[in-house]
Amino acid sequence: MDILFISDPLLQFKIYKDTTYAMMAEIARRGYILYTCEPRQIVYTGCSIEAQVQRFSIIGDYTNPGQWYDIKRSENRSLSTFSFILMRKNPPFDMEYVTSTWLLEIAERQGARIFNKPGAIRDHSEKIAISEFTQFAAPTLVTCDMARLRAFHREHCDVIFKPLDGMGGRGVFRICEDSMNLGSTIEMLSRNGTRTVMAQKYIPQIKDGDKRILLIGGEPVPYSLARIPQGTEIRGNLAVGGVGRGQLLGSHDLKIARAIGPVLADRGLLLVGLDVIGEWLTEINITSPTCFREITEQTGLDVAAIFVDALEHSVN
Repeated sequence: MDILFISDPLLQFKIYKDTTYAMMAEIARRGYILYTCEPRQIVYTGCSIEAQVQRFSIIGDYTNPGQWYDIKRSENRSLSTFSFILMRKNPPFDMEYVTSTWLLEIAERQGARIFNKPGAIRDHSEKIAISEFTQFAAPTLVTCDMARLRAFHREHCDVIFKPLDGMGGRGVFRICEDSMNLGSTIEMLSRNGTRTVMAQKYIPQIKDGDKRILLIGGEPVPYSLARIPQGTEIRGNLAVGGVGRGQLLGSHDLKIARAIGPVLADRGLLLVGLDVIGEWLTEINITSPTCFREITEQTGLDVAAIFVDALEHSVN
């Protein structure tokens, strides 16, 4: 079977930790043929959705420090000719990303099988999606109204402010009770009240890690990765130096996962990453959730194999 990955350029992958690479390696191990393209290479011709794709094979394994892939050939193909397609483009979730979901929905109508489902990706903001599960969500405000953002800080005293379209901890600020830099932070993130941002009550349990809980086919992976901030850093994201610690899901983690998993799976979200600090749900990641490699290395659980099993089951 031919499998297409829509992703960032292969040259940018850090394969020692990349979840998309882990998926590719497991799929190749099962004998499937790998193709890749970027969203910008997807084209609507007036009658079909096509892309300039590259067939490639994997060289060596994730320990390979050099060239890890071999491009076999480039060709133009209809997306409906692939056995299935994995949408793994990283944010930012901008208008180009939204446009790609529109084009992929046309491809679905022509028979393409795409995971995660493009309409579901578009309709679930990774930040705002927690609003559907308020029984688990941290105290949150989403607005561009600077007065409301200031009032939220007065109410909770210690607050995290962040953009809605970021990833990897970019643009995340903590403003403590002394209100130092509150005004400039709100002005900058909201572009003086013209861009919507998120404010959340600061959760002290971040010191024990921002837990990434993976849902595959609606079922929780038994281990999470607690991403622990280092030094004076408030962010646990691995991209900004957080240290990951694999750990079994606690009872409340399982309660959250089992409540949310089936709901999102029914909407075509095969892979979801929940972010939980203490007992609070803070984000629901659905564009390109990560942490396969880290959980596998620390626990021995082959998360990529679990994912491809679920993918094959969904296709069948």
